[in-house]
Amino acid sequence: MHFGSGVPTVGVDALSSDDFLLDVREDDEWGAGHAEGALHIPMSDFVTRFGELTEKAPDGGRIHVICRSGGRSAQVTAYLVQQGMDAVNVDGGMQFWAASGRPVVGADGAPGAVI
Repeated sequence: MHFGSGVPTVGVDALSSDDFLLDVREDDEWGAGHAEGALHIPMSDFVTRFGELTEKAPDGGRIHVICRSGGRSAQVTAYLVQQGMDAVNVDGGMQFWAASGRPVVGADGAPGAVI
């Protein structure tokens, strides 16, 4: 599956709990609710914090990039692919994540919401 101009895309239903997830939403969105275990680097800080991703991403593993609905994550995915990394956009983002019944946690660890 592909988003826009050839950005590799995967559906939420194809993800396992072991997959590496990068959330590129802004701080307020993350705080309201996110996938537990995801790495959070807002798109607005992505270039300056790129080293955090390279330190934490699985060596040679796939990076699943997610945002609210898939637009921002598609842009970050395209950038990562250009850098030679194995990255895919999560189709539908956190909206599809929550709608599919996957857990969403807030900053305090309590159940969260996608905003």
